[in-house]
Amino acid sequence: MPRDEIAADAPRDGTGALEARKNDHLDIVLDPSRARSVTASGLDAIRFEHCAMPELQLDAIDLRTSLLGKPLQAPLLISSMTGGARRAATINRHLAEAAQALGIALGVGSQRVALESDADQGLTRELRRLAPSVPLLANFGAAQLVAGYGLEQARRAVGMIEADALIIHFNPLQEAVQRGGDRDWRGVLQAIERLAGALEVPLVAKEVGAGLNATVARQLVDAGVAIIDVAGAGGTSWAAVEAERGIDARQRAVAQAFAGWGIPTAQAIHEARVACPKTPLIASGGIRDGVDVARAIRLGADFVGQAAGVLERALESSEAVIEHFQILIEQLRVACFCTGSRDLAELGRARLVLPLAPEEL
Repeated sequence: MPRDEIAADAPRDGTGALEARKNDHLDIVLDPSRARSVTASGLDAIRFEHCAMPELQLDAIDLRTSLLGKPLQAPLLISSMTGGARRAATINRHLAEAAQALGIALGVGSQRVALESDADQGLTRELRRLAPSVPLLANFGAAQLVAGYGLEQARRAVGMIEADALIIHFNPLQEAVQRGGDRDWRGVLQAIERLAGALEVPLVAKEVGAGLNATVARQLVDAGVAIIDVAGAGGTSWAAVEAERGIDARQRAVAQAFAGWGIPTAQAIHEARVACPKTPLIASGGIRDGVDVARAIRLGADFVGQAAGVLERALESSEAVIEHFQILIEQLRVACFCTGSRDLAELGRARLVLPLAPEEL
C-alpha cells in the first residue's frame, strides 16, 4: 500500500475536515482500481531457483526474528494504514489483537488528529494492552517537524500507545498534489537529527509509496534514524488517491499525472541495502503475498510490511486479519522450503534465476 499510509498528513483546515479526508482515503484505498500505482513493484522480476530436493522438514523451517528487542514469529509488520477516521478505532483494535496472536509487529497510522484534538481514534494505551508482547510503532509526518512538532509531540505520540519506536512518514508527493497539503519541507533533515538525538525510542523513516532512494536513506541513517522503510511504488498511489479526491478537473489532472511516480519497491530495497548495509530495513509497497515477502528478504529486507492488502479484513474482525496473515506466513514457509532455506538467513542467500547482474546481488 500506502501504499501503506492511509494516514498521510492533513491540511490545515481543522480536525473535522481532516477526519472527512481520512474517511475518503479509507474508501478509495479499499477500491484498488482507484488507488493502485500504475508502476509495478518490480518484485515479479525476482525469480527463485527451485530446489527439487530441499532435505528439510517444512514445519521445522524457522521464520522467527526480532525487532526493537522483541521477538517476532515471522518477519512481518502490519503497516500504517489508519489515522483520523472514526472507524479507525475498530480497525486498530482488530490489528492489535491480530498482531499479538500472530507475534508480528504493528505500525499505527498518523497520530496527528489524536495529537491535535480529543479524538484518539483508538490510539491509546488500550492498544498496548491488546498487544503487550509485540513491537508497536507510533507515527506522524515529517512535514510536521518543520510546522511546529518537536520532542514534546514525539513523546506524546509514543506515550499515547506505549510505542517501542516512532515512525516519521515522508509523503512529499501526496502533500504536493493535495489541496491544503504541507508544501514547505525545508529543514526536515535537521529536525530529524535533533529529534533522533533527544527521543528515548528509535526513529523509523518511512515513505508512503514513492520510495526512499539511496541518498535519502543514507542521509537519514547518518542523522540518527535507526530503521528504514523504503515503501516503494507498486501498491497504493497516494497521487491517484488525491486525484480521486480532486474538487475540479485541474486538481485531478495534476495529481493523476503522478499515479505512476516513484521508485519500484524492488529497486528501493536493493539501493537502500547497498547504501545502508547495517541498518534494519523494512520493505513495503505492493506486497501481495508470502512469495513477495520472500523476494523482498532475498533483496536485502529484514522485515516486510503490508497495509492495503489487509485493510478489508481489518474492517471485518481480528480473526479475518489473523487468517489473512496465516496464509501469507504459510506461503513464505513454502518459499523457504522450495529454495532449500532452513531460516530467514538462508532465504536471504537463496539462489535466483538471475534478474540482475551478478555483481548487484
